Amino acid sequence: MKRSLIALGLLVAMPLAGQQSSEPIDLGVLNQIKWQAFNNSQVMEHLFYLSDVYGPRVNGSPNHRAAAEWIVKRLESYGLKNVHLEPWGPFGNSWQYRKFYGALVEPNYAPLIGFPLAWTPGTNGPVTGEAILAPIHSQADFAKYKGKLKGKVVLIADPKVVAMHTEAEAHRLTDEEIAARTRVPDPSRMGGFGGAPARGPAPVPVDRNAALKLRNDTSKFLSDEGALVAVNYGTNGDGGTVFATWGGSQDPNDPVPPPMVAITPEHYNRVVRLLQHGMTPKLTFDIETTTYKDNQMGFNVVGEIPGTSKSDEVVMLGGHLDSWQGGTGATDNGTGSSVAIEAIRILTSLHKPMARTVRIALWGGEEEGLLGSKFYVQQHFAPRNTMKLTPEYAKLDAYYNDDSGSGRFRGISANGNLLTKEIFEQWIAPLKDLEITTVIGATAPPTREPGGTDSTSFSWIGLNGYGFMQDPLEYGTRTHHSNMDLYDRVQQGDVMQGAAVEAWFVYNTATRAEMLPRNPTPEPATK
Repeated sequence: MKRSLIALGLLVAMPLAGQQSSEPIDLGVLNQIKWQAFNNSQVMEHLFYLSDVYGPRVNGSPNHRAAAEWIVKRLESYGLKNVHLEPWGPFGNSWQYRKFYGALVEPNYAPLIGFPLAWTPGTNGPVTGEAILAPIHSQADFAKYKGKLKGKVVLIADPKVVAMHTEAEAHRLTDEEIAARTRVPDPSRMGGFGGAPARGPAPVPVDRNAALKLRNDTSKFLSDEGALVAVNYGTNGDGGTVFATWGGSQDPNDPVPPPMVAITPEHYNRVVRLLQHGMTPKLTFDIETTTYKDNQMGFNVVGEIPGTSKSDEVVMLGGHLDSWQGGTGATDNGTGSSVAIEAIRILTSLHKPMARTVRIALWGGEEEGLLGSKFYVQQHFAPRNTMKLTPEYAKLDAYYNDDSGSGRFRGISANGNLLTKEIFEQWIAPLKDLEITTVIGATAPPTREPGGTDSTSFSWIGLNGYGFMQDPLEYGTRTHHSNMDLYDRVQQGDVMQGAAVEAWFVYNTATRAEMLPRNPTPEPATK
């Protein structure tokens, strides 16, 4: 009988031993965080400077550097230590535009909605030329247009079919959609560079090297042929919204194209129809751009709140600071940078010591392929090709990233770790009123290749890189990499909520007795 009771006791105790211990929840701290986030918020003031004053922030441009220097002063005003611009690279040339004017002038006048493509030159004053339709899909198309483009405004894309919009462009996640995301691989790792949400059918795989070669060959061909200006309608959008990024290259060794612009497809299609009816439309452009070749290095903005008893252990938060040039980089990623700065301000306002050092990092070069964060993790923690770990590797607890637009945080990725999922679920339990309810990605494997956003640079080498699931709002339909990526498209209440949630997660991580669980360290890269 005694042995049976002992055996029964062991059976009862075994499940308990396997359970996650409960996390200490300091509701007093949470109350302070929420008060600061909603009653004393400065997040939109941060965004004003990053977007209205210093936007757009093409990587390495004067605007980007001015925004970074402003952030350094702001972080220092909050008492952060070791605030600096940390170089990485080389990146290549930086670029900025100062003026854009475009118009159809014959057969009738009409202003054009658009902007120059990055790393393309200006026109050296107003220029006017006849339009010619010369769509370029591959190098095989060059022969068709050889000798025909000199002095012409070249339309380099087929006309776009513009469909009527039958669904709302703005969207908040439903409970059903949130629940569905807990049953599939982590959606935060399913977009393209810049954290773009996946939309529509799966894209056809693109050979990046082949695409870059086509870009460079096209630049050289158009320049050699004497094209006056090259025009397309970008990558997406209509109704006055133009989605577009680069036309040239930051690499100083790559060919320089003629001036290149993207205009709204309705304006583009009008010119095409005039040509198809045998008319000779003329367009005029006046574009001023500057390519800066003096400093080839990129930079990240870094600063710290020193820890106390475990100051050698580090909790990081951030997002990318660079943007594209169409708008002012408000939702991509002025909001992510502003939320991180605001979370830091909130944490310093608590006057609560945190055992671990809290480090903010605002990345450069994200839009060109997560360059700033990839350089950072390989310099500080481990080169991916060798996985030779530095002493810092064991001391990095977690990195929290914000880069999916300005929508409300509705969940957080567990980065493929069930133990982390149980911890995060306890942390979000008192946040139900803020509408963050879900931990996603517990069934997803660790990141194999970095892509989508900077948190994947960390999980790429086996570190804890976490991203938040956000309401999409208009991110994929109106603002992402477009001329409508502007301050007024940001929802103030959503970014206030994001700052509160991020501050709460960082505080809990920095004060937790143990570091968060990790996935296994990956083997050295084989390619």
